[in-house]
Amino acid sequence: MIVQSTSRLGYAAEMLRTASIRQPPVAASANPADTVRISQAARDALAASASSTASHDDEGVAARLAEIRARGPINRSQEDQEYLFANDKRLAAIAAQGKSPDELSADDLDYMQKATGLVNTMANLSPAEKALYDKAVASGNKAAAAGIGQIALTRMMGHTAGGASGATYDPLDTAITAANIEKYFSHSIVDPSGKAASNFQALIQFLQASPSA
Repeated sequence: MIVQSTSRLGYAAEMLRTASIRQPPVAASANPADTVRISQAARDALAASASSTASHDDEGVAARLAEIRARGPINRSQEDQEYLFANDKRLAAIAAQGKSPDELSADDLDYMQKATGLVNTMANLSPAEKALYDKAVASGNKAAAAGIGQIALTRMMGHTAGGASGATYDPLDTAITAANIEKYFSHSIVDPSGKAASNFQALIQFLQASPSA
């Protein structure tokens, strides 16, 4: 598939330390009434210490995640990928759904693309267009959803793309309508397999069957 344009999924384990305390033999059994009293100040100090440790750990995780993302997908190791999916809570939740990318919602797919360093095509869709994508996915029309994805990909090329008969247009400012797909978007992708054209046709039919879209 070629887009024509005149412009461009670690884990961390924590070792638990155990201590064995030897106690001298007790001459007499302890009085059950005896209790250990901890002052409120000591309780507060323990709570503050636990909170500080948790906060420090969270900062460490956030820093490691930022470092991994900054490297980009090409320079990440398998350990980096595993850490990413184990510690990025939303990414882990998306993966836990067990869905393929074309079954995810537009927002989930957008987040996954950003978090894993994939080309963030979904960022090129407006909220209304993402809602249209979700509607296609919910209806089981994967081809129509793929057509919207192709338009999002075309928009990666910037403000100038090739249309019909050598004409150019601004894909970023061109709405997703049946007419615009026929005149502009469908001419911006060259795919000898015919899959792209089939996806665009499915999207056109989906739009025509959903006037409100």
